[in-house]
Amino acid sequence: MAVQFEHLFTKVRPAIESKRNEFQLYGYSTVTEEDIWAYCVKKKWRKKDIASMRVHEIVNGILQVLPAEYMTYSQIEEQRASDWFSDLNSAELQMLLAPPKSRSDLS
Repeated sequence: MAVQFEHLFTKVRPAIESKRNEFQLYGYSTVTEEDIWAYCVKKKWRKKDIASMRVHEIVNGILQVLPAEYMTYSQIEEQRASDWFSDLNSAELQMLLAPPKSRSDLS
């Protein structure tokens, strides 16, 4: 969590707790308060100056987060972060990425 927004996180924590409880009601029990806050900061408010936002705007934004929006965001972030080819060695990766051989090369 960004240190500069820690004081805002503390101020709006009741709204975040409420949203986390809503997520748990819908079966998303692994979502934490920090996850919801990170989603808001990184996705929902990425083009806004969060430091200049009013508390009621922040609370409103948190309460408007839909579980489907959050889950889509978290799945995309997970795919971006994962290294699909980490278990391949250099030779295997080279073979995978090499252009296909023509039929005449195979005979």
